[in-house]
Amino acid sequence: MTFARRAALASLTSLTVLAALSPLTASAQGAYPNKPIRVIVPFAAGSTTDIIARAIADKMGQSMGQTLVIDNRGGASGTIGQQAVATAAPDGYTIMIHSSSHTVSPSTFAKLPFDTTADFVGVTPISSTPNVLVMSPSKNIKTLQELLAAARAKPGSMNFASAGQGSATHLNAEKFKLAAKIEATNIPFKGSGEAVTEVMSGRVDYYFSPIAPVIGQIRSGQLVALAVGSPKRASALPQVPTTAEAGVPGSEFNFWIGMMAPAKTPRDIVNRLHDEVVKALNTPEVKERFATLGADAWTLKPEQFDSYIKDEIKSNAVLVKAAGLSPQ
Repeated sequence: MTFARRAALASLTSLTVLAALSPLTASAQGAYPNKPIRVIVPFAAGSTTDIIARAIADKMGQSMGQTLVIDNRGGASGTIGQQAVATAAPDGYTIMIHSSSHTVSPSTFAKLPFDTTADFVGVTPISSTPNVLVMSPSKNIKTLQELLAAARAKPGSMNFASAGQGSATHLNAEKFKLAAKIEATNIPFKGSGEAVTEVMSGRVDYYFSPIAPVIGQIRSGQLVALAVGSPKRASALPQVPTTAEAGVPGSEFNFWIGMMAPAKTPRDIVNRLHDEVVKALNTPEVKERFATLGADAWTLKPEQFDSYIKDEIKSNAVLVKAAGLSPQ
């Protein structure tokens, strides 16, 4: 056999092998997911982030033919759960549903065991979930302007609750305080449950709470809703003005919940997860659940979400510095 003939035969053999392998490769890629997916939520069960994560995970699991298992990894303002995701295999079987606290931690912690941008890839926001400023009716304050008047009458006498130092509820309150030019002291709690209890009792003056934990108390009159901290009114509380509408421009704070994955997760898997979230958000069951939580569905393409996260990390760094908060 001549050299040329041997070379041609070898080339033909290689092409035959590649052709035989290509359907197997495509089949393997198309098989995702072929086992349960772990969804790390860096907050306790029952939190707004957890409730939204469970609503989305249930519908995604039905659509994808695999169970999405919620794994609550609360503690250290979400950084314990973040680290677990940052160090997980980037194979699409460990993902995270977190809140805008993800973009706060780089400014409120002196050192993190992960890089908030380099170690994660955005999938999509899931919801914009406004915080609502609530007070006990025993305070006899019915409007935001009355709250401001009371705070200015006795500078430094007021306090506010937060779901932990550096949490989104804390940053919302700090941004409001700076824009309103009032003095008030942060009283951090382990979560919204304790914060709501203390505000209802009147021991703490006010709280920028996620809507879900307080909407029942607002409707029953156990809490007074003065304003929402979001750029636009909340669909669950359409009668409640935004803080800007109530006279404090520049106080808007967008509290969001979104999905992320470890960096280097294959782009086709990231895109599949994005599409599945969008599909879940359009189901009647999730729409109804979000309505009861006061959450508005919100999505971005993965690359848009990455850019949004980077921009928000920068803006939150400015806010943390302006508020005089020292990194932990």
